[in-house]
Amino acid sequence: MATTDDGTGLTFAQEVRSAVTARAALLVIGVLGLMVAFITSYAGAFHRPKPDRVPLAVVAPAQVRGELVNKLDRLPGAPLDPRPVASEGAARRQIDDRTLDAALIVDPRGTTDRLLVASGGGASLSQAVELVVTAAEKQQRRTVRTEDVIPADAGDGRSLSSFYLVVGWCVGGYLCAAILAISAGARPANRQRAVIRLAALALYAIAAGLAGAIVVGPVLGALPGSLFGLWGLGALTVFAVGATTLAFQGLLGIIGIGLAILVIVVFGNPSAGGAYPYPLLPPFWRAIGPALPPGAGTWAARSIAYFRGRALTGPLLVLSAWAVGGALVTVVLASLRRTADEPTDDGTAGNGTAGDGERLPA
Repeated sequence: MATTDDGTGLTFAQEVRSAVTARAALLVIGVLGLMVAFITSYAGAFHRPKPDRVPLAVVAPAQVRGELVNKLDRLPGAPLDPRPVASEGAARRQIDDRTLDAALIVDPRGTTDRLLVASGGGASLSQAVELVVTAAEKQQRRTVRTEDVIPADAGDGRSLSSFYLVVGWCVGGYLCAAILAISAGARPANRQRAVIRLAALALYAIAAGLAGAIVVGPVLGALPGSLFGLWGLGALTVFAVGATTLAFQGLLGIIGIGLAILVIVVFGNPSAGGAYPYPLLPPFWRAIGPALPPGAGTWAARSIAYFRGRALTGPLLVLSAWAVGGALVTVVLASLRRTADEPTDDGTAGNGTAGDGERLPA
């Protein structure tokens, strides 16, 4: 039995306080909150996927095009966002540049129409559009034949490899930043140390980006596209997530790691458009997904793999904003902390510490 300094035994309440400190209790409560948020976010995003305003080209003779667009637009639940397009070639170009997700090509001389889809952008979305259009055509006593104009690679089951690749890069980014924090204090002691951590993170990001691109490309054959393009995307994604984690740690200390997990994992992964592309997600997740690193990275990886690098500007700007913003916040917070810790007239530091449990060197 544990005893106090005077040799008397500890009460049960004292034993509990000794075994579980107030700080540990708060951290455990925080972990519980993260767990509940994780379950809520994933279940909320995935429990009832359904198409919502999926951009669809309608190529039909002028005399029936307007009526057909109106009928498709008025389907119950508004699963489609039909748009008249002048020709099949124009529709294919808009699918290729990711402006549209599918196209209905009406045959005026028969009763069988064609539906062009691009499963490389998400197999679940292509299947959902096929079901909706097939049912709508059946009501008009017509049939539809599906043509996959940008199919997922044979090694890319359900076109999920891009998503898994980006998730891996994101995990590597925040784990690297967390290890840097745990090994030497969550908050860097000064601007110089912050820059050194960011430089170490950048080197790691370059290596991690290359490793991921090699694994999904030459090693597994899971994803086509430019190896160098995926490498660059991976390096940017890892650095963006890592720099954001360092910034959160600079702001909140070790709790910042939990905030990074909340943003990247709890909110970012289910809204990334991986398992279910954006038109199949509920409004909240569809709105935040493109603005978070997992969503921007997944879209960019699919563009590199299947769409010849088209529609990359927006996602790359998002990742760059997270990378630059995280790096700037990390450096600024370290500089401010260093100012607060400047030596006094007697040569001692203002508070004597450089970080969470990290003392300034002599």
